[in-house]
Amino acid sequence: MAKAFSIEDGNLGVKTLTSARKQSYTDLDLTFSPKPAGDLYKKNEAAAVKQAVKTLLLTNVTERPFNSDFGGNLNDFIFELDTETDADALSYRIINMIDLYEPRAKVLETDIILRPDTNEVRVIVKFQVVSTSEEVVLNLSLTRLS
Repeated sequence: MAKAFSIEDGNLGVKTLTSARKQSYTDLDLTFSPKPAGDLYKKNEAAAVKQAVKTLLLTNVTERPFNSDFGGNLNDFIFELDTETDADALSYRIINMIDLYEPRAKVLETDIILRPDTNEVRVIVKFQVVSTSEEVVLNLSLTRLS
């Protein structure tokens, strides 16, 4: 059957054409707010990757069934603010988790601000979306109630 189509098109002696296809990323918006038509909103491209990175970092280890290692487990660092919390250890964990579980993002820079007086850890992650080379900045503020 394939040969019949090739004869029709006259492509028997021509090499196969290869083309570059841009990878497109889409994901559901996790707010689950409905569109007026009844559908759900979607996140596209960089917004979808940003949402996935945020979800990864805010997920606690053992929180996801059947994948107990998944998650950044950043909430552990909130309870270590009174002790010697190391910003480098937190940065290493963030980079390692994104490299391991989110292949669509490449971490460029992390900035960790520890505020033990207000029980807050501020995390700024700058990453690049692999398919588009677009740079995205994710700001997270982790706090505990005192």
